[in-house]
Amino acid sequence: MLRHKKILLGVCGSIAAYKAAILVRQLVKAEAEVQVILTASASDFITPLTLATLSKRPVLSSFVQDERGVWANHVELGLWADAMVVAPASANSIAKFANGFCDNLLSATYLSARCPVFVAPAMDLDMYQHPSVQANFAKLRSYGNQIIEAGYGELASGLIGQGRLAEPEEIVQVLENYFAGSGKNV
Repeated sequence: MLRHKKILLGVCGSIAAYKAAILVRQLVKAEAEVQVILTASASDFITPLTLATLSKRPVLSSFVQDERGVWANHVELGLWADAMVVAPASANSIAKFANGFCDNLLSATYLSARCPVFVAPAMDLDMYQHPSVQANFAKLRSYGNQIIEAGYGELASGLIGQGRLAEPEEIVQVLENYFAGSGKNV
């Protein structure tokens, strides 16, 4: 179902960013084309080299790629994609998306995307349950975005509850269901 699909994968700063490598690998194995956009804080958790190697494409993280002025065009990226997946999605990026903030390549691409957007949050229990975060989820849903709910379990903080990034297999399944036209919402 994902063969030749163009998937934009946004990776935000979260301990769960290591799962992005597994997700990229599974998407590529399903014959999707994957373009990764890494937020600045995400590179504290996973390297661009890892994701570039697995996706077979340079990882994008800023509007201007080098001193020659090579530009990562957020509009072109938004038009290129068949789907945009943000996994892990941090509370910060979710708030930016929900409120139209546009201070990095990922949020600019989100605001320019004409494709379906799937947001897979990962954050600690109290952050996930906070009314402002829940309100931002509701806003994103009202815009037509799909939230891939975080899982329940032990979190990096040691707390137990909802906030774990959905497993890469679950995220791939959501995309396959979408492209199969099953209408199965998350």
